[in-house]
Amino acid sequence: MVRRESEAGEAGDVFPADLPALTSVRFLLALGVVLFHYQLQWPWDAMSSTGFFDRARLGVDAFFILSGFVLTHAYRDAIAGNRLSYGRFLVARFARIYPAHLAVLAFVLVMVTTASLVGAQFDRDFYNPAGLVTTLLLVHAWLPEVVKAEWNGPSWSLSAEWFAYLAFPAFAWAGLKLRRRPILLLALTALLFLALDQIYQAVFGRIVVHAEANMGILRIIPEFLYGVALYRLGERLLLRRQAAVLFAWAAAILLVALMHLKADDRWIVAAAGPLVLALAMLSKVQAEGLLKARWPRLGGEASYALYLVHMPILIAWKGVWSAAQGRDSGYVLGWWEVAALLALSLLAAIALHLLFEGPARAWIRRRADRLWPAPETRAQMRPGSQPPDI
Repeated sequence: MVRRESEAGEAGDVFPADLPALTSVRFLLALGVVLFHYQLQWPWDAMSSTGFFDRARLGVDAFFILSGFVLTHAYRDAIAGNRLSYGRFLVARFARIYPAHLAVLAFVLVMVTTASLVGAQFDRDFYNPAGLVTTLLLVHAWLPEVVKAEWNGPSWSLSAEWFAYLAFPAFAWAGLKLRRRPILLLALTALLFLALDQIYQAVFGRIVVHAEANMGILRIIPEFLYGVALYRLGERLLLRRQAAVLFAWAAAILLVALMHLKADDRWIVAAAGPLVLALAMLSKVQAEGLLKARWPRLGGEASYALYLVHMPILIAWKGVWSAAQGRDSGYVLGWWEVAALLALSLLAAIALHLLFEGPARAWIRRRADRLWPAPETRAQMRPGSQPPDI
């Protein structure tokens, strides 16, 4: 049964502060992106049997939707009360994405420098100074790609996220103005997506969900807004516990089925939205089950680090093994290598998250509190609500 909330309920805590199901699912989304990159290297032609591993790359789009949803949730009260401090918001976002990004970029720089010194073979054109600067500043997905750079391929999505953070007041304003008309906001989001898709195809010859370093910001704009619209819809809905569980299972099955059947990428991205909403609704009725357990949540918290480290580790692994065995680095991975790479990437991600990413984020925010005290807005971000950034 679905009920529309009263105006009084609309102003209250519609969702609980903590949304553990959305935290835990981040691990599965990041793992999907990892497996997508691995399936390009392993011996099995997965696409001949299933589109699941190929379409798993669209986990990035699900993260964009998640970001819009959870940031709206985290700053809902500040937005409604016109108390959002843009400066402190950006400091918090910087603290969230930059420490791990800089750490991984430094690792890649050391890796490239070492390879150059020992005379290892690699495509030096991909590791150029201009690309290093734009990647460092996270602006490499803002403009048409003139110089191709691969300092860390997945970081294009961080560039897109950073753009969305800078534009967050505009997204928040749209969500606030249409908070009582979420269906209209969803319709406008769909029209925006269709318009940007047509423009991208006309200019670049590809659909917009394939935009990455080549103006990837056009990919996040409608998807981030999709998340904002879904949040505004979700806060006006109430589901009974059984209905919420069925909704979550149905959304998950639909998404997996579309991926397996190699559906158009745009339909898969559209189907990711109901899953985000359904998982959030589980938290509303306290039916998260295993998604609320400690280990799934730790995996979700380390998902950002996993997303960043897996490609440099894969490149380093293949570079070292190909040099040691005197063969081309484009060789096909053995299954034991896939297993070893996955284990190594998971361990590296957890270590990066626990030993550097988390402490660095806390340190930056403490420094910001000292330099920029704002006691009246200390609760701008709801306790327990950690936006997913990938």
